[in-house]
Amino acid sequence: MEILPIDAVVYNQEKVNMDDVTAPPYDVIDEKYQDELYKRSDFNIVRLILAKGENKYEEAKETYTKWQEDKILIPTEKPSVFYIIQKYLNEKGKLIERKGFIARNKIEEFSTKKILPHEFTMGGPKEDRFKLITSTGAFFSQIFMVYNDEEQIIENKILPKYTSSKPYMDIIDDYNIENIVYLIDDENDIKIIQKTLEDKTLLIADGHHRYETSLRYSKEHPENEYAKYVMSYFTNSADENLIIYPTHRIIEKNTDKNEILNAVKKYYTIETCDSKDKFLNKIEEENKKQITTGLILKGDSNFYILKLNNEAKKEINAPDVLKNLDLTALHELILKKELKFKDEELMAQKGIKYEKRESVAFNSINNGASAVFVMAYPKMRDILNISKEGYRMPQKSTYFYPKLLSGIVINPIKR
Repeated sequence: MEILPIDAVVYNQEKVNMDDVTAPPYDVIDEKYQDELYKRSDFNIVRLILAKGENKYEEAKETYTKWQEDKILIPTEKPSVFYIIQKYLNEKGKLIERKGFIARNKIEEFSTKKILPHEFTMGGPKEDRFKLITSTGAFFSQIFMVYNDEEQIIENKILPKYTSSKPYMDIIDDYNIENIVYLIDDENDIKIIQKTLEDKTLLIADGHHRYETSLRYSKEHPENEYAKYVMSYFTNSADENLIIYPTHRIIEKNTDKNEILNAVKKYYTIETCDSKDKFLNKIEEENKKQITTGLILKGDSNFYILKLNNEAKKEINAPDVLKNLDLTALHELILKKELKFKDEELMAQKGIKYEKRESVAFNSINNGASAVFVMAYPKMRDILNISKEGYRMPQKSTYFYPKLLSGIVINPIKR
């Protein structure tokens, strides 16, 4: 994979506090949070990635231009790579330090197998992002890419040179995650990064809509050399700090609990647990041996462990590589076949909700939901195997945590 440093535009830290101007990706910002970010600073990146007004794309363009004129946004002295360490405590109090870097990569068609998607996309978000890029001529957020390097060359050879010095940025975000950023502009260090990734395949972990948007833009502007590359964040799957969280399925349409139990009994062996902690641990333990999913029901104090029967796999209408996925079994056998959800309803989350926050999923039973299917943690090997064979997982299958901040670096593609 061809990797290049970024001819970057960044915030002028003499004029802004980085804690006040960064924001999560646009697709996790609801209207209330958008208002909060607007109030936090006149220069918050949300005013570019999610502008308000009747013509929000033109507004974003005008704001972007004015911030550069007023030196709120300034260019870096040299093309650079931005190395980020994200520190946080997980739910068990363990310190996690996910490492990765922001640079540019050559945009490739999926048919080349150099870049692999793993989830489906929808037209609305892609059109929205395309209009923003076309209007402003810049990428404000990065694609989340995963590569594999068992030797961890960048982590061992490059990173130690920088971590002993003062970071370029040190940002505490709204999720209490510390984002420590080091600026790499040494040409020799950049060459090592390029050499490390030159033979690697990339998996899109997050940002499928943005990647497909950048692909479309590059095709429509073949004369633009900058548009042949997209800004991405790269992290190593060999690092144990790369954690993938599941996205749970909440059944919101009114469904009798006995109907759901009778449906799952056709395909799964059912066990019960008497506590939430045992329930969650059991899902992970059993899922190492066979496809296992959790279930909680409205008006029922039991925690159900669902272990897929071997014979049930044969009834799944999907390619073999997808039959090994818990979400495929759930979608094909239970949601579609038994509970009669249509594909378009699953895509539009009509009568069903996809929720990554475990606490929200569990509480939904008290807020009117009929059932919650609690999913096991996704396995990187399953994601890679599915992607390599040219297939995609069901919508909202994975949640790579933590999200990446927008506003650390901007990648102009119009000069």
